[in-house]
Amino acid sequence: MPGRDAIVATAGESIGRGSKSFSAASRLFDRPTRERAWLLYAWCRACDDLADGQDHGHGMEAVADPAARLEAIRLRTAAALEGRWVGDPAFDALRIVVAETAMPHRLVWDVVEGFALDAAGWRPRSEADLLQYCYHVAGAVGCMMAVVMGVPPENDWVLDRACDLGLAFQLANIARDVGEDAAAGRCYLPYDWLAEAGIAPDRPMEDKVKLAAVARRLTDRAAEYGAQARAGTPALSFRSAWAVLAAAGIYGDIARKVAQRGPAAWDTRVTVSGLGKIGWVARSGVQAFDRKRRYADVDLMPQVWKRPR
Repeated sequence: MPGRDAIVATAGESIGRGSKSFSAASRLFDRPTRERAWLLYAWCRACDDLADGQDHGHGMEAVADPAARLEAIRLRTAAALEGRWVGDPAFDALRIVVAETAMPHRLVWDVVEGFALDAAGWRPRSEADLLQYCYHVAGAVGCMMAVVMGVPPENDWVLDRACDLGLAFQLANIARDVGEDAAAGRCYLPYDWLAEAGIAPDRPMEDKVKLAAVARRLTDRAAEYGAQARAGTPALSFRSAWAVLAAAGIYGDIARKVAQRGPAAWDTRVTVSGLGKIGWVARSGVQAFDRKRRYADVDLMPQVWKRPR
């Protein structure tokens, strides 16, 4: 039975392979927080890979047995939450991080519900639907990360800001990955947005000029949620705020590049260079040092959708 150190090492390898952006930002945490962030990431990554037939987020394709894969996620997650040894490093990673924090189990199951939506072939009809989906696959993870960083689970206001950051990340992902999703038979763009733009939901890539306008709506919303999320950083330690602000800056660049490229956004995958990431590490350190003044009076948007309590 692998010990904690071995599972943490495996989790660190997982985040290094699956997300160079998150891996870079995680290095800014203090060691206990960094290790728990890796453990949480490993579970999220494994669930995503199992659901989508991927390898560390790469090579997504339609799977033949989505219900069976969802059931496997549920069974292994339940075992981890019960404190049982699972025998799968990623799910044992969840067991460890839940045991070491005050992690509410409902947040874990909220994330699993996102995989259930995909398994059922769910699609958003409105912006509120889209945000609900983004909550399940990323906003709830943001809340879990806040708990990992020491935020009390009952501090709903700060968890709301953590959720905002997860929404911003997922909206950027959706805008960047429209082509990959379409190839796998998926479309996360709200049907009413597509109808307004004159785009067929089953053929979103046919008119990239129209699609670029819809993607711009996503990236604009991502920027708004990213700005709103920063209001929660004064509640974090300096190093946690530094990591969060670095990740927000890096993912913000992804959204900005999608918007700037317009119809060419999907010709090649949008990424942030190593130099760009280093730049955000430096800038976010300054932002974190000054966070209590800089983010004290962030205006919150009117609510289109509200995080479940």
